[in-house]
Amino acid sequence: MMGDQKNLVLAIVLSVGIILIFQYFYEIPRLREQQARQAELARQAETAAPGATLPGAPAALTPALPGAAPSGTASEAGAAGPRLRLDNGRLHGSIALTGARIDDVTLADYHEKPDKSSPEIRILSPVGTTHPYFAEWGWIAATPGVVVPDSRTLWQAETDRIGLDRPARLRFDNGQGLVFGKVIEVDGDFLLSVRRTVRNDGREPVTLYPYGLISRWDTPPTLGFYILHEGPIGVLDGTLQEIDYDDLKGGRPQEFESTGGWLGITDKYWLAALVPQQDRKITATFRHVPVDGRDRYQVDFRSEPIVVEPGRTVEVVDKFFVGAKEVDKLDRYSELYGIPLFDRAVDFGWFYFLTKPIFHILHFFYKWTGNYGVAILLLTLLVKIAFYPLSDKSYRAMSHMKKLQPEMMRLRELYADDKVKLNQELMALYQREKVNPMAGCLPIIVQIPVFFALYKVLFVNIEMRHAPFFGWIKDLSAPDPTSVFNLFGLLPFDTPAFLTIGVWPILMGGTMWLQQKLNPQPTDPVQAKVMNLLPIFFTFLFATFPAGLVIYWTWNNLLSIAQQWLIMKRMGVSPG
Repeated sequence: MMGDQKNLVLAIVLSVGIILIFQYFYEIPRLREQQARQAELARQAETAAPGATLPGAPAALTPALPGAAPSGTASEAGAAGPRLRLDNGRLHGSIALTGARIDDVTLADYHEKPDKSSPEIRILSPVGTTHPYFAEWGWIAATPGVVVPDSRTLWQAETDRIGLDRPARLRFDNGQGLVFGKVIEVDGDFLLSVRRTVRNDGREPVTLYPYGLISRWDTPPTLGFYILHEGPIGVLDGTLQEIDYDDLKGGRPQEFESTGGWLGITDKYWLAALVPQQDRKITATFRHVPVDGRDRYQVDFRSEPIVVEPGRTVEVVDKFFVGAKEVDKLDRYSELYGIPLFDRAVDFGWFYFLTKPIFHILHFFYKWTGNYGVAILLLTLLVKIAFYPLSDKSYRAMSHMKKLQPEMMRLRELYADDKVKLNQELMALYQREKVNPMAGCLPIIVQIPVFFALYKVLFVNIEMRHAPFFGWIKDLSAPDPTSVFNLFGLLPFDTPAFLTIGVWPILMGGTMWLQQKLNPQPTDPVQAKVMNLLPIFFTFLFATFPAGLVIYWTWNNLLSIAQQWLIMKRMGVSPG
């Protein structure tokens, strides 16, 4: 029996070791690769990429993956062809007149590092840069031979820039009696309006299919957590569709029929999304095509056909969101333009009905205090107050159990060889003292959805990104940068990433250990050893978590310890 217990303890220690090795050899290199990728996107090193046509539907009715443009950086690509400068105060970049493609967008308010002098976050990049990512809109002719503008069409523009209250007006004449127009407007945040017109000066009616697409080349690094979706996304026919990059690889395109809706590609904090007219029927498609060993992902929609009679002009108005997933902006756009479930671009998870209200409360505290770390502390305190009755019941039950622990230990020693008799005596003890062993667990189970929702909010909330706390915490979305192994920076050397155990993770582990000491200790020695290992394990684990989450967990533990200690003092139970 003792040998089995030693084997169990050894297995647990090995499991912890495997997790730490996994962190060191997989998670940490992946995070470094992601950081390098961010820097690479800023530099936009030179590469060229050939074009391709997407398979699937008949070629005449399928939005094609556009071909390559001259290679170069984003600025070099801009120099290679005429462009309209884009600047509304929050979006910087340019629009290519070749193809009328929106393919160069950075965010003025968001930077790669907390330092405001670091490069702006880049969302869209032209073809010819390292990782092209762009959006375009066009027409598909139902009749062969009708010339329609495509990705290589050079549009005529009336101005050289687009900004707030300054739209871009584009024009293309196909020489066959059709005059295509495009007016692109941008608001003060992240939404562009694309109004397309077709005037038929010919003698015959023409049938056209409007389409829009977002194309992203290469698979971007993702966090790899099941708690967050990154990749193709949309709300079609009233249903949220979340499709992983891997789901599209090697499979057939995923197609959906819808009236209105929206579709795009999401990262943790950023979104590019097409919003067609909400009263038009569309066919939306998510697809992947490998070209020359590179992955290409495309989300596109094709609207129902439009017949342009001779002497008539038709118009289609679409929206395009490109920017940060700020919930208040998503909600405002949803209300103004009737975009269904647009806030679901933020992955609030299964407990949406809890997560979003918690977000709004946290955001209120943030606006009130001006410090996101303080907002986290206030929100945690509010949750503790709301659940005080349940927590009180739980801690009282655990205090009763702790008070009975000496007698329980005596019974285990007395009936060590008779498990049936031991269980009978323990049940009699519980009945005599009116103690329910499960009473301490049930209130905690009720609170689990709320704590999970709170964790989710802190994990996905963009306001926590690069938000400072106090002291050495300059970015609540990044791990604590200090390390105990170089005496928190006093010694002149950097520690390996897997040994970067900062102040806050150590505080969290200490509060977890202290909270365990207040709870009834397992009478089984193996369980006791396992419980003693948990604070150490979680200290290493939480060292890789964002500092905001660690601060929340530490503060929550401290509040729980204070509440439990007061209850034990009132009941005359020794905390030791």
